[in-house]
Amino acid sequence: QVQLVESGGGLVQAGGSLRLSCAASGRTFRTSTMGWFRQAPGKEREFVARITWDGGSTYYANSVKGRFTISRDNTKNMVYLQMNNLKPDDTAVYYCAAAPFGKTEYAFWGQGTQVTVSS
Repeated sequence: QVQLVESGGGLVQAGGSLRLSCAASGRTFRTSTMGWFRQAPGKEREFVARITWDGGSTYYANSVKGRFTISRDNTKNMVYLQMNNLKPDDTAVYYCAAAPFGKTEYAFWGQGTQVTVSS
């Protein structure tokens, strides 16, 4: 079981930066693949980025590649999403999720944090 709480969202102008944080608790966090997803109004939830349990591998959606960076600190049970050069199309609710070791499905989700990028 993993409990997740996101923070760091807010309102920013286009071209600006934000760093989202995801605080995790539970025994399986340190062996879980962690992901960030987002959902814009009227759209389906979409994948943004993921990082393996040891931080050794990351993967990004094409739409954010080169602008966003996912990282984790297993000593603090934290996952981060650094977002630079934000665009209005990045406006969405951002969710942190955990896929337990050996599983491909994200079984645990946070409540989300709103990111709004103004033009």
